[in-house]
Amino acid sequence: MSALHALVQGPATAATPRLTEPERAVVQRELDELARGGYTGPLLESLRKLAAAVPERLYDDSARVLLRMHEIAGSGNYQSNLSSLPLVRACFDLGLVPEDGPGPAELIVGRGHIAPAFYAEHYVRGTFPFAPLATLHQGGLTGVVHQDLGFTNTMRYSLGVGVAQAVSLAWELTRRGEDRKVVCLAGDGELQEGVVFECLRFAHEADLKNLVLVVDTNDKGIEPLLKPLSRGYLASYLDRVEEVDGLDTATVRDSLGALLAAPTSAALVCRTRKGDHSFKPATTTPASAPRPAKVSFANTSGAALAAYRERTGRELAVFTADMAARFGLRDKVPYTNTGLAETLSLGLTLSLPEETVKVVATDAMYYMDSLSMLTEATTSVRNLLVLAGRSWGAWGGAHNATNLLGQLLHTRVYEPVTAAEFAACLDRLDRHPDTTHVISTVDAKFDPPPADCAGDVDGGTWLTPPGDGRPRAAVVTFGYAGVLVAEANRDLGVPHLHCAALDPDLDARTLAQLGSCEDLLTVEYNGVHGGFGERLRTTYLLPARVHGVRQDIANRVHDRQLRLHGMGPEQLDALLRGLTGRPDATATTADGFGEGARATAHA
Repeated sequence: MSALHALVQGPATAATPRLTEPERAVVQRELDELARGGYTGPLLESLRKLAAAVPERLYDDSARVLLRMHEIAGSGNYQSNLSSLPLVRACFDLGLVPEDGPGPAELIVGRGHIAPAFYAEHYVRGTFPFAPLATLHQGGLTGVVHQDLGFTNTMRYSLGVGVAQAVSLAWELTRRGEDRKVVCLAGDGELQEGVVFECLRFAHEADLKNLVLVVDTNDKGIEPLLKPLSRGYLASYLDRVEEVDGLDTATVRDSLGALLAAPTSAALVCRTRKGDHSFKPATTTPASAPRPAKVSFANTSGAALAAYRERTGRELAVFTADMAARFGLRDKVPYTNTGLAETLSLGLTLSLPEETVKVVATDAMYYMDSLSMLTEATTSVRNLLVLAGRSWGAWGGAHNATNLLGQLLHTRVYEPVTAAEFAACLDRLDRHPDTTHVISTVDAKFDPPPADCAGDVDGGTWLTPPGDGRPRAAVVTFGYAGVLVAEANRDLGVPHLHCAALDPDLDARTLAQLGSCEDLLTVEYNGVHGGFGERLRTTYLLPARVHGVRQDIANRVHDRQLRLHGMGPEQLDALLRGLTGRPDATATTADGFGEGARATAHA
């Protein structure tokens, strides 16, 4: 099976119920063509070959294709892609997205999450087939730019890195004496990143004449910007700044073409429009029977902070890098939106009154951008609370940054899964103001477990008690993994200890019960290297097998993300059955994955 066939087969087949009849027919023809073989080259080359083998185009408007991709996926950044689509079309028209060989200039896509707009335009121009488009966010095509799919750069974690990549390439071309320009597609929200300021300052001081910055200017990040993009700021560092209607492809194309021909650095400010940041599919719930939508646990943070303020009378200073909606802050507590400048969010805490509770609501990836400031804050600020929202498996969204926050001096990390545990973490901050408290708030919708660690947030609580004796086998979980394991364990009865602290303090009786186990398993929706389970092994010398995230993040919806990391219901069921010794148990590999889980996790 070719790489393209392996990438597309499962997700495209799973998407079949969401396709129209004509779409299903075309997808099947493409899958049949892939099954015949001959697609062993690079991914992009295979995509073009498949598009030529099945040339039927269902749509001739890339905006319509873009919408269908998001409707099929049920998620994504549709409005961001639609906002930049005229800019993307202009890049195709100018040859900046060449089929073979180099184009007239190098293209760096800083708005990394607008990759679907390029896929849609590729499709209507006949260079992409349809089946991969139906796999967006489902384990097939990634939603962010990647070199395997024809982009000069790969984007992993940070907004603003595209401008850095563009300046890096422009500097290298200049150093080599090559007369070739670099075009960088960016967004006005992205330009709030600290690294962008540093890059444009360097480009000016290094006298880089080969940099053209194309800015999708819609006055929004995730939320509306406090003020419009400063054209004067751009003019301070770039030789020319022009402004055009970004919704008119021909105007963008002509203006960009002229700037490419000019012997100067430049910025092309494209005025566009953007709706809601996240795509929300039309509801199918009948109007006569409305049901309240369950919110993600992260979205309950605002209510928890409001209750804490009312309970204690403490003054709160809340800062967020464009993420008020994610944490449910609006109409709950006053907050300051710093745009996408997460380093500033932490910097603004440094000189506030000691008794003020400083709250920084950020993303599990974003705080990686501000690690130096985070270290500064954890060592110098009292009453500091970091809300680290996350939807991926490993801390920071990066395998090599697993549990990094737990390694910082004067820091305690928790992942509450009930309102009471969240409140207990806030109360602990009151008692220990010298310690930065990090609360990992998972972007998942779930019912809380039947018990929690609110009475002792640093300890553990048995969700399934071991009885009076010492258990032969048991499972210990951290945070969100406790919810997943509790569901899988409902009919199995494996003794299950749940912890909300990354470094739990376990009492002597609990340690004796765990130490007596012939088979002890730890489970965390978290990176295992230096993580929860390994800490239990080294701190308490418990002979535990560690099960958790062992890979980097992937651009997939939540249920597929769970299965990628061996956290799907059937995978956890297999692990727990292995503990019970039942004859229907699935064999478990040395790293803690069942055979089915391993196949999924390493796909």
